[in-house]
Amino acid sequence: MTTKPRIKMPDNAKAGEAVEIKTLVSHVMETGNRKDAAGKTIPRNIINSFTATLGGKEVFSAKLHSGTSSNPYLAFFVKAPAATTEMEFTWVDDAGITISDKQPLKVG
Repeated sequence: MTTKPRIKMPDNAKAGEAVEIKTLVSHVMETGNRKDAAGKTIPRNIINSFTATLGGKEVFSAKLHSGTSSNPYLAFFVKAPAATTEMEFTWVDDAGITISDKQPLKVG
């Protein structure tokens, strides 16, 4: 499962401004409670953690649980730095698969 996450960031932020970051990643978020056509339990496989860093420093993290819907959407605010800085977003699922993306937070 490799997927390109969708990330919505402001086109241009002002230094010190609180800006909203929106993320969405495609993932089935299998709870481990369903059965397949043969009656076997489908193993749990959910995205269990999300981390966002700004210039290498963690600015937001979340632990996700089986009640989270498929294709989890997360939104949070971050204070814009003094200059354009790279943000990195990382999702990890129960199978150990990591999905990550990097985008600049443009400040001007």
